[in-house]
Amino acid sequence: MLTDIKAKNARAKAAPYKLADRDGLYLYVSVTGAKSWRFDFRHAGKRQTLTYGQYPQIPLADQTGKNPNNARSLHAEARKVLAKGDNPALQKKRKKFQLLAAGDFRSIAEAWYEEKVSPRSASWKRNARRWLDLSYPYIGSVAAKDIGAAELLAMLKDLAKKKKPYTAEAVRKTLALVFDYAIQNLKANNNPARSLRRVIEKPKAKSHPHIPAKGLPAFLKALDKSEADIRTKLATRLLMFCFCRKNELLQAKWPEVDIQAEQWEIPGSRMKNGEPHLVPLSPQAVECFRKLEAIRDGDYIFPKKSDREYPMAAATLNMLFKRIGYDGKLTPHGLRSTASTALNEAGFRADVIERQLSHVERNDVRRAYNKSQYLAERKELMEFWANMIDSLCAGGKVIPFRRGQAA
Repeated sequence: MLTDIKAKNARAKAAPYKLADRDGLYLYVSVTGAKSWRFDFRHAGKRQTLTYGQYPQIPLADQTGKNPNNARSLHAEARKVLAKGDNPALQKKRKKFQLLAAGDFRSIAEAWYEEKVSPRSASWKRNARRWLDLSYPYIGSVAAKDIGAAELLAMLKDLAKKKKPYTAEAVRKTLALVFDYAIQNLKANNNPARSLRRVIEKPKAKSHPHIPAKGLPAFLKALDKSEADIRTKLATRLLMFCFCRKNELLQAKWPEVDIQAEQWEIPGSRMKNGEPHLVPLSPQAVECFRKLEAIRDGDYIFPKKSDREYPMAAATLNMLFKRIGYDGKLTPHGLRSTASTALNEAGFRADVIERQLSHVERNDVRRAYNKSQYLAERKELMEFWANMIDSLCAGGKVIPFRRGQAA
């Protein structure tokens, strides 16, 4: 039998593997570290797999006895269904249809969530659940087809007052997707959430403090003088060379990096948009990864000092930036703005820069085109950026970009 500690401590390996619990229930651990509860069974002579949900969103068991939404309880119910000769996977689909048949907004929203949740990132799941739960006290029991703009507007204004304007707008955006789903399933005739765009005024977003590219030599000099751990220093350099998001880097594992191919593929489970992201590595970035490989200690590239089974804490880099004199001047996320500004000024195409920043194009066709067509330009961009930093540190100047210049 599994324990919650064993499930929590399960780490990714070179190949997917299973951790058995009891009665056929097991925890499936993918190569990216994503974990899900599953059950392999035979019905009508065919082998099938039923997935109960992701861990830790779905816990192994419920110690309080009040929450039936745990792996063992769900598995027990599935086995009862199977014992009666029915197909538990088919019953799961029937449940979605029953939710839709109910017609009230909460049932439809839950059906939408169950359909969309599986491939999404942990942050998407957490946020979507929060926004839906905030809406239910207002409109959860109302039939979706009977909800109009007036009811939604009253709800959004109340949420903006009690919570924040940002929260109200996030709820509206999520409900717009749910109403689209309701229309597609003939449970609503219009989408009142889409008609209420811009009715809630959000405060102007504050950008993360950042410095111009010409300020990087002084920053790196202060970094090198610090007494920070070598991994923390290399993490800072890689954040600068790759201009990815902080957690995308600090939670990275060695199977994601191909030093020979000079690329790093971040799994969608760790990306803000839920899609895998490819980072072409400049020679300078490759050198950083080689130094880290020489002191490798476990699956995580940046393990926590006190426990190698966990990644470096998210606040580590922020604390370092403060210690070396950049409090209020530059944040780890601000390095993305530094790179974006410099590369736009150097003359790179905006589409290429946005793609490398993982700001994904909303149009599906255009997004697929970008992913395949921009890779060569993105590699050239990454090499140009790393060379620009070296040039600035050597006392040189930033010069306009020309195709083929990085090589």
